[in-house]
This record gives sequence, C-alpha cells and structure tokens, in this order.
Amino acid sequence: CLKRIRRVRDFRLASKNPATRKLAEFPLSFHNMRLPDSAYLAIPEVSSERRAYIPIAFLPPKVMASNLLKVVEGATLYHFGVLTSNVHMAWVRAVCGRLKSDYRYSAVIVYNNFPWPKATEAQKSAIERTANAILDARSKYKGETFSALYDPLTMPEGLQRAHRDNDHAVMRLYGLPAKDIEESRIVASLMSGYLALS
Repeated sequence: CLKRIRRVRDFRLASKNPATRKLAEFPLSFHNMRLPDSAYLAIPEVSSERRAYIPIAFLPPKVMASNLLKVVEGATLYHFGVLTSNVHMAWVRAVCGRLKSDYRYSAVIVYNNFPWPKATEAQKSAIERTANAILDARSKYKGETFSALYDPLTMPEGLQRAHRDNDHAVMRLYGLPAKDIEESRIVASLMSGYLALS
C-alpha cells in the first residue's frame, strides 16, 4: 500500500498542472471527490444505442460516482421522469456525441441545453407517479442488471409499460400528442423550446 501511495504522490508531483502538484500533499485522497450529501441521479456517460432509454438511477450518497457517471444532485422523481422519457431520448439522439455509435451523454451539450418546460404542480405530480412506477417495475427484478432490463429483446413487459405511461405523461407536459408522433416532430418542438431560451 505504501508503495502505491508513494507512486500517486510522485505522479502528481510530475504533473504540469499546479493544482495536481498541490494534491501531491494528499496522496491518500481522490483527485475529485464527488460525494453528494443526499441521493443523486446518476446518468451513465456512455450507453448502448440499442436501448430505447438510457438507464438512469438514484444512488445513495455512500456510492461514489466515477468519472463515467454524470451526477444530478437534488433531483426529484419529476426530474427522473422527464430524463428517462422518450422526449429526452429524442433530444439525446439529436444532440449527443457518440462513442463508436453508442450515446455519449454530456452535461454541457445534452443536459444543460435541454429545454425544460414550465410544469404545473398537477403535471409534476402526474410525472412523479409514472416515474415511481418505473422504479417499482425495476424493483421486481432485484439482482438483474440494467444491461438485461434495458436490452430491447429482454426488457420486461411491466417495465416497458411503465416507461410507455411515463412517455405519455411527459409528451402531454410538452404539449405533444401522446401517441403516433414521429421523433423528428419531438426534436423540432424541443429545438423551438431551446431557441426560445437563447
């Protein structure tokens, strides 16, 4: 252990970055401590293009997020519901970067530019209910990986139904028809919302 700690210190001392050299004084500490005080929403930075939804989740503060997760502190069920909807996924597919062909979620390009609508308390409550139904559906498959739960071939029917209900609630929030709408129309509506924010 001591040998590894010395190597961390030496690595940091050799850096061109003054902030990194300063961290050589604390070789036992992580460079970036990302420990929120309460549960946070974790969004994987890279997710398979085969998935209809990026599998995001609430994690407790004791779970340290790696650099491969985007962290949304203070997120509510409402935020979870909107971010795990087909509306947000349409935005992701339109603006995100790619790693090979997989989605590469960016806080700066995807999340920060996403046009959130003004929601009434009733609309928020509706989305909180459908978001909670997604979490309830997932909880029936404890021990199952997101890889299996969100694979288009193996996604459980109950989870699909919960996501579909959430999609419809979010579509109504954005003033879009809940059924039979092309993704290009969703993206066009979101782009209009984005331009209105600029």
